[in-house]
Amino acid sequence: MIIQGEEMVTPAVIAAMEGTPDPRLREIMASLVRHLHAFVRDIRPSDAEFERAIEFLNGIGKATHDKHNEGILFSDVLGISTLVGLLNNPSWGGETEAALLGPFWRAAAPECAPGDDIARSPTPGSTLFARGRVRDGQGRPIPGALVDVWQASPTGLYENQDPSQADMNLRGCFRTDDEGRWHFRSVKPAGYPIPTDGPVGALLHAQVRPHYRPAHIHFMVSAPGYQTLVTQVFLDDCPHLESDVTFSVVQSLIGDFVRHDDPAAAPGPVEGPWYSLDYDFTLRPGEQRIPTPPIR
Repeated sequence: MIIQGEEMVTPAVIAAMEGTPDPRLREIMASLVRHLHAFVRDIRPSDAEFERAIEFLNGIGKATHDKHNEGILFSDVLGISTLVGLLNNPSWGGETEAALLGPFWRAAAPECAPGDDIARSPTPGSTLFARGRVRDGQGRPIPGALVDVWQASPTGLYENQDPSQADMNLRGCFRTDDEGRWHFRSVKPAGYPIPTDGPVGALLHAQVRPHYRPAHIHFMVSAPGYQTLVTQVFLDDCPHLESDVTFSVVQSLIGDFVRHDDPAAAPGPVEGPWYSLDYDFTLRPGEQRIPTPPIR
């Protein structure tokens, strides 16, 4: 097609892709082109602005490596990750709501015995004992489900960001028992700033946006015959709940982190006050699919 005006560009591109054998890819790319072209017509970027946009996208690629995923971070701060998770995990039947995977999940965390401590190196902070059950939509326990947990240390860093932490510190996988129960020991999480040394940080600075995440623990719960649940449980008294930079805080995911002042009442040896968390997960039938790790 010979282009004779800007109005011909969009149909020309879509026509060029009509021979795509994969119908889903053909549908996705046609929609993407229509929306992107409409966006360009709406904002009418100058040549300099277009160049800066390309530099921004190139910067995301340059800032991504085995220990950091700037692309996931960009999707997170635009709310896209949260939107995709909630669209794919509606809670119509009482299933646990999803929250984004985030840029810090690593595959192959050690499989632990029930009740094990996931603090693998000296980690400051109050002791936390977490427990719960995994059930289906009818309330029946799901035995043998894999509960993969990971969190930042109370200093606000994941172990892949902090050379002072042991490998796989504050990460672990637990199997549910015949009653669907799981439990582990950790430390109380804290809120933290997301990395801001790349193009995403520059964007947040230009928008004068807060760059903090509220304190949370990540969970990935999977079992054969059930849709893998990726979610987070948030600390109920964290000051960043209403200003999460990734828009991930859903009311049902705010946990009840209870403080206890009697060390003798703890399930294990502790010094000083400790915390407990009870939280159950409900899975929906579906495909047990494990996501691609954003980092190694």
